[in-house]
Amino acid sequence: MLPKIKKILYATDLSESARHAFKYAADLAERYDAMITILYVMEDMNHTVEFQIRGMLGRKEWERVKSEKLDHLTKKIKSNIDDFCLEMNSQIDSCSFLVENILITRGEPTEEILSTSKKINADMVVMGSYGYNILIGAIIGGTATKVVKHSEIPVLVIRLPKK
Repeated sequence: MLPKIKKILYATDLSESARHAFKYAADLAERYDAMITILYVMEDMNHTVEFQIRGMLGRKEWERVKSEKLDHLTKKIKSNIDDFCLEMNSQIDSCSFLVENILITRGEPTEEILSTSKKINADMVVMGSYGYNILIGAIIGGTATKVVKHSEIPVLVIRLPKK
């Protein structure tokens, strides 16, 4: 039996590599009549540093700053999607309709990608990779390497082409 791809988790760090990977996620979604959930993971700040900042700003102000950052990131991701869809309009007719949800979480990226893929019942993960640093993960980045190693579903890692 052929696998059914109906839900794609696209993990992004908002880099150029991730933007390039979104083209693959969008193409797969269009071909398989699938929906994309976009995930951006804000890495947790060192507990000591966060404690110091919260101490300087006060709890209420710190929560406001974190909330503003979350809003800013959500708008930036949506803007990136809109820009991409405008750019790809001739190739992908329903680009903006391919995105089902945008999730922004806090935590360790690998763990968040893996747990989110399970939570949303994703059929595959699509993500970018820096791909050029031999010291980190040989051919693909550290997060991508860990996701590939521990994922129970297929992971498509897209390298940014050399210019």
